[in-house]
Amino acid sequence: MIVITGATGNVGRTLVRLVSSSGHAVTAVSRGIEPSEVPAGVRAVAADLADPASLRPALDGADALFLLVAGDDPDGIVAEARAAGVHRIVLLSSQGAGTRPDAYAHAARFEDAVTGSGLDWTVLRSGGLASNAYAWVQPIKTARVAPSPFGDVGLPFIDPDDVAATAAAVLTSDAHKGQTYVLTGPALTTPRQRAAAIEAALGEPIRFVEQARDEAYAQMTQFMPAPVAEGTLAILGTPTAEEQQISPDVERILGRPGTPFAEWARRNAPAFR
Repeated sequence: MIVITGATGNVGRTLVRLVSSSGHAVTAVSRGIEPSEVPAGVRAVAADLADPASLRPALDGADALFLLVAGDDPDGIVAEARAAGVHRIVLLSSQGAGTRPDAYAHAARFEDAVTGSGLDWTVLRSGGLASNAYAWVQPIKTARVAPSPFGDVGLPFIDPDDVAATAAAVLTSDAHKGQTYVLTGPALTTPRQRAAAIEAALGEPIRFVEQARDEAYAQMTQFMPAPVAEGTLAILGTPTAEEQQISPDVERILGRPGTPFAEWARRNAPAFR
């Protein structure tokens, strides 16, 4: 059985569907999850990564665990997994854990706990997700504007469905033990270009508005810790060569290129109408 945390999120929802449709028993975990939120045949268990002990019912009988960076006790989560007989952990981390470990110390702690667990492990360091564009849903719906800082700085944002497909391949194979993969999209896109892609998908004009850094920081710290907001803005504004590099790992694992942002925008256009 494979346990998938964050099962109702942008990555987890697709991952649950992919793994369960391939014939594996799946337990889907998130806070407040309902059976109606998962495909038929998938067990839904409510648990909170901030409380490792709450995972015990979900982990009972599990072979593998897909783990998010969430909560403050990665060692406790790993201990619960080990006690339940889990032999493989696939961690969805952040590219920033490798490129900016001080700013992304939380993710780095999870990586240390997983790689030092004595279990089989694989770390997936994801770049920015295309679904971060959901932050534009309300301003696009209400005013047809897309605000963002650093409008002409390109990064290889990745479709969360590609993250899910990569995670599914890793969870269901023995070929990826002890590997750390960097997951990016197939091309650099700027915020201005991503807004234009959503505009094309909607068939309606959208005005891109370049924000001041301080304005963006104030918004980001409403839902993330200040050090993570600082690190994120540093990546968005002054990315390193490594952070702008197109990683080959998605294509190497999936046997196909990653999905362009424009395709993500077409698929998700209804969210912005």
